[in-house]
Amino acid sequence: MVEFPVIALVVMLAGVGLLSLMLAPRVRTAEGFFAGQNEQGGAPGLLTLVFSQVTTWIFARSLLNAAILGYFYGVAGALAYSAYYGSFLTGWLIVDRLRYRYGAHNIQGFLAARFGRVGVSCYNLLISLRLLSEVFANLLVVGMVFGLAGSQAHTVAMVAVAGLTLLYSMSGGLRASLRTDVLQVGLLLVLIALLTLQALMHPLFSWPAVLASSPEWTSPGWILLAVALLQVLSYPLHDPVMMDRGFLADRGTTRRSFIHAFWLSALLILAFGLLGVFAGLQATDGEELLPALQRLLGTHAMLLLGLALVISAASTLDSTLASAAKLMVMDMGLGRPTAGSGRLAMAGFALGGLVLVFTGSQDLFDAVAVSGTASLALTPLILFCILGGREVARWSFVLTFVLAVAGAALYFLEKGGHVSLIGPWFGVEHSYAKLLVITLVILAAGLLSFFLGLKPRAPAAHTAGNSEDSNT
Repeated sequence: MVEFPVIALVVMLAGVGLLSLMLAPRVRTAEGFFAGQNEQGGAPGLLTLVFSQVTTWIFARSLLNAAILGYFYGVAGALAYSAYYGSFLTGWLIVDRLRYRYGAHNIQGFLAARFGRVGVSCYNLLISLRLLSEVFANLLVVGMVFGLAGSQAHTVAMVAVAGLTLLYSMSGGLRASLRTDVLQVGLLLVLIALLTLQALMHPLFSWPAVLASSPEWTSPGWILLAVALLQVLSYPLHDPVMMDRGFLADRGTTRRSFIHAFWLSALLILAFGLLGVFAGLQATDGEELLPALQRLLGTHAMLLLGLALVISAASTLDSTLASAAKLMVMDMGLGRPTAGSGRLAMAGFALGGLVLVFTGSQDLFDAVAVSGTASLALTPLILFCILGGREVARWSFVLTFVLAVAGAALYFLEKGGHVSLIGPWFGVEHSYAKLLVITLVILAAGLLSFFLGLKPRAPAAHTAGNSEDSNT
């Protein structure tokens, strides 16, 4: 079993927490709390937006998953998880079209105009699951760093990090999240760089061995890479934290923030994936990822690793809570548009995440299986409506959403061993091969549904659409 240096970890994290509390402003206006505007009403700058974008996807669960995939499936696993970060590029394209082609102020407004309340409800359900899963999964990693599941240290750590993050998040909303993201991501960059440098300088590290660590093209890592490339279009649209940051600044700043967040996040997650590859190549029989890293890099490296995991968890939690407040109050209209209503929404999501931790699955992959696979319902929407500018019947969106949720539920049940349907039907056994099958079926059915539901293009709209397309 791996042993993190808990006392040193607590002292350092207490310092980071104190700095975060000092940086978090007390925001009273809705513009500051939900839109991140400063005291003068200005939007966040490029560096703030880039670092805040990075923390939307470099979170504790992602770091650990990247290392685990590298450990079990070699360089293919590391590349597969890194491929998901192409979502920053497709996310920018989606946001740019929504804002500057359709004049939308949020995704719900775009959906309401085309699919009514039922379309908005389906989308809100999907992103609510995503937000809850992020709270759950990141707290789970925090608990793992401090002790075994069910132990007092495990429980206290999760409650303490959730409480501290909630405290400064409630103080300043999105404005607090943006300011603390700069500190937290800056520290995270240093920690990951030190860990990566230590692995690269290790006498047992070998680039030829790393590059040859996934020799079989049928290995689960390469299959997951194919899944990632198929999901990378829909994935950003179901992540409200990323999407919210696409509506804060001007067009040029927004475009640059997404591009810089892409390469920076992809490099960071690939570096962590390579740590897993290195550990997997040098592991003894039956040795798990974290004990292997501790044996290879030493206890001081586990301090850096523990700090990286907990800081990334807190950084993601405050962003998640800010987006949850905006979703509940501004997008769903479940409260008055005030900072007080936003604080109540934050408390509710933090409590919901804690409840899932103590009553739900302990599998990090299961935490996001449903929302990630269900987001495939958004791929036809993006292709036909956002990029193609076409109108589609309401039933097409609803049917596609139902099929995607059913496919996500089937994957969850298959992975948990509760049912076994895909293997006998398609002759595949590994969970990622099953996920690829489900992904292809959902996409094929969704695209067919949208094609059959296409509405005739009005002559005036056709002309305007061609003119607009030629200018983009």
